[in-house]
Amino acid sequence: MRYLLGLFLLTMSATGLLAEEKLPVVHQEDFENGTEDWQPTDDSKWKLTNEEGNHVYHLLGKSDYQPPHRSPHSISLLKEILVSDFVLTAKVKTLQSSRAHRDMCLFFGYQDSAHFYYVHLGEKTDPHANQIFIVNDAPRIKISEQTNEGTPWKDDTWHQVKIVCKVESGLIEIYFDDMDKPQMVAHDKHFTWGQIGLGSFDDLGQWDDVVLKGKTVPKTAN
Repeated sequence: MRYLLGLFLLTMSATGLLAEEKLPVVHQEDFENGTEDWQPTDDSKWKLTNEEGNHVYHLLGKSDYQPPHRSPHSISLLKEILVSDFVLTAKVKTLQSSRAHRDMCLFFGYQDSAHFYYVHLGEKTDPHANQIFIVNDAPRIKISEQTNEGTPWKDDTWHQVKIVCKVESGLIEIYFDDMDKPQMVAHDKHFTWGQIGLGSFDDLGQWDDVVLKGKTVPKTAN
């Protein structure tokens, strides 16, 4: 029985990876050609930084933008592209000193400033940190069914992150460094399409090597 269960889980994992591979790349970004494809909530807090010949998207600190409901201030959205099912990968580095709510965030299913999902990659977990959240015309609400004790940020270190979203089942998975085991899991079907974005609640950091695979949705959905 244990052998059959292991075989089943291995098959399901392989099937999931195959499904990810079949999604086409709809945007790939290394920031070597600038940031024209991105729209920040506050232009003054984002810049292109050259680090030893490699360009990165640099968030300088908390944006002055005030959202309509309690949610992150610093967001930069990928323009024009709406996706339903998707896999998003990126490299991220925090430049914030260690503290419980040290964070970087990724945004998805973004339809407008009052309707979207985001994941808060916080250093310590509590009901308002290191969770998957929904903003649905109200202050953000935790929807995580599973998370960890805290995102293991390391100073001056690039980390790999991944989001997997499947709208039919409502599955949302968040990966951090380990691309085989999700650190957070949720199921929600409120938003079945939207933009993706990078940012933070109120910290500073850098982004690079963003790859978005997915099923694109016509802009008329907006």
